[in-house]
Amino acid sequence: MSESSSFIEKKLMPIASKLSANKYLTAIRDGITLAMPLIIIGSIFMVIASFPVKGWETWLGEVGISGYLWKGVSSSFGLIGLVASFGIAQSLASQYKVDGVAAGIISMSSFVMVTPFIASDVGEGLTVRYLGASGLFIAIILGLFTAFIYQWFIKHNIQIKMPESVPPAVARSFSAIIPGAAIITFWLITYAVLDMMSWPNLHELAQVILGGPLGLLGNNIFGTVIVAGLNSLLWFIGIHGGNVVNSIMQPIWIANLAENTAAYQAGTELKNIITVAFMDNFVYIGGGGATIGLVLVLGYIARKKHTSKQTKILAPITVVPGLFNINEPTMFGVPVVLNFALLIPFILAPAVNAIVAYTAMATGLVPLTRVVASWTMPPILSGFLTTGSISGSILQIVLIVLDILIYLPFFLAVEKRFKAQEENESLY
Repeated sequence: MSESSSFIEKKLMPIASKLSANKYLTAIRDGITLAMPLIIIGSIFMVIASFPVKGWETWLGEVGISGYLWKGVSSSFGLIGLVASFGIAQSLASQYKVDGVAAGIISMSSFVMVTPFIASDVGEGLTVRYLGASGLFIAIILGLFTAFIYQWFIKHNIQIKMPESVPPAVARSFSAIIPGAAIITFWLITYAVLDMMSWPNLHELAQVILGGPLGLLGNNIFGTVIVAGLNSLLWFIGIHGGNVVNSIMQPIWIANLAENTAAYQAGTELKNIITVAFMDNFVYIGGGGATIGLVLVLGYIARKKHTSKQTKILAPITVVPGLFNINEPTMFGVPVVLNFALLIPFILAPAVNAIVAYTAMATGLVPLTRVVASWTMPPILSGFLTTGSISGSILQIVLIVLDILIYLPFFLAVEKRFKAQEENESLY
């Protein structure tokens, strides 16, 4: 065990730390996080518009409210790509210590520049097809490219410099003109070349080039188990696994959920099992490593008379946050990080959750997820809301029971060690 610990500390932790601190992954995470409120707001509108009560949707249509609710879905959920293009560029530029807001605005303009317009009798317009989840891949590319090129211009002093007497806000606006013009012109030329050659637009190319390989990993159960395992391994060595893994996989998971939402609205069959809601609410129950099983075991043992003092102290600070999917107190309090006694269940529990949940949805026992619930929403309630069925809640109960059974024997060994430590301390 000491050899394994030494290998992790010397070989794996430096690599994982670099990944966690990587500017580009951080920017992608921040940009998508900036768009998450829109996803949740859009999901709230959708839950109201499609609440699983017999006759509810028909009644909403008869009173003329249904269309407005679906407008709310499209106007929030359908803008996440555009918002992410701003957030990614803003985050990366800020990490380079230049004006992040200016970089974000240039990125948004570039995003619109490469997005095809729809012509109609009243003029040209944009479609939420590309502004929403389908535009996330281009949002990532443009956001990272824009911020990098923008900071290069600024740091090489290729900008319009105003006198010191000019207000800072005005000076920053003029500083952005030259780099902004260069970046936006580049993307205009790119769009024009693709259009004149009658090739697919950048959104469609990105779906093939980036969406294809990521889809191979994120759209099947084998890839999902691998992703869940990587998440746990990163957490185990003290790196926030979600920040690294989700930064890469979230675009495909969010796009899958958006397709399910659109399919439900159109009255067609939902096709994507693995979505951001599937991962958050059925795989990572309680947080990374599906630690809800661990905290419930800990809470149960803490109620017993002859429980160790450490377990009794840990129970109140881990169980309540764990029920709301906040597991940092568990990770660093028990701890789970670098605790080999809990490594096996920490990897095994989310893998089992993924397989069982995938099987339940693939066989039609549980409807597929069509909306996202807030990541802090407790299980059982989130299962009902994301699937629109009580069977989603039942599935979560089954998964929690499995997680408890997986963690139980391993935490009993930890509890035995706690008691031994306290007995040894009492001798001195």
